[in-house]
Amino acid sequence: MNLLKDMIGWVPSLLAGAKVTISLTIISVCAGLVLALFLALGKMSRSPLLNKLSGAYIFFFRGTPLLMQLYFVYYGLPQLTPLLTINNRFFAAFIAFALNSAAYTAEIIRAAIQSIDKGQLEASHALGMSYAQTMRLVIVPQSIRRLIPPVGNEFIMVLKDASLVSIIALADITKVTRSISSSTASAMVYIPAMILYLIITAVFTVVFNRLEKKYSVYE
Repeated sequence: MNLLKDMIGWVPSLLAGAKVTISLTIISVCAGLVLALFLALGKMSRSPLLNKLSGAYIFFFRGTPLLMQLYFVYYGLPQLTPLLTINNRFFAAFIAFALNSAAYTAEIIRAAIQSIDKGQLEASHALGMSYAQTMRLVIVPQSIRRLIPPVGNEFIMVLKDASLVSIIALADITKVTRSISSSTASAMVYIPAMILYLIITAVFTVVFNRLEKKYSVYE
């Protein structure tokens, strides 16, 4: 009975942490999607410079641990120059997560764009459309429908990876859980914390599944 009472008492703090986790995930993935589109187009560009720069970016952020990237953004950048100091922990986490998510999402977008029939590209050129117009008006709008399932998976991955921000003392679910565990000397707080993660994951999984059924080409 006491345990149940304790768990109920922990809920408000855990929900406050959940707000941080969800907010960070949503804005990081959204910002990452915007950057990823430019990276994907750069990777597909005929320009050797754009192709190599985009490829190097994707290789770096996919090839190094997100934890190290987060450490570097928050602790390393200020050592390069004080001008790069980021005192706001949430903003530092956002920068690291958005840059990392962009690298993974860029490959998803590139695959989606390349899955569109090449005949449509040729038909657009025959109509006198430039490459930029073709991408903006024909190819990209169609590829968006193919992005829903993999982007949904990326969102869930970022949601769970958000627990890493506890290392820079950002009060997400994990940080709040560890604080409660330390102050109460009880590990039982991890039970409602894990349940909360499951609920959040389940909700967003349902959202993406419905979007997939409504808009996706994979039916």
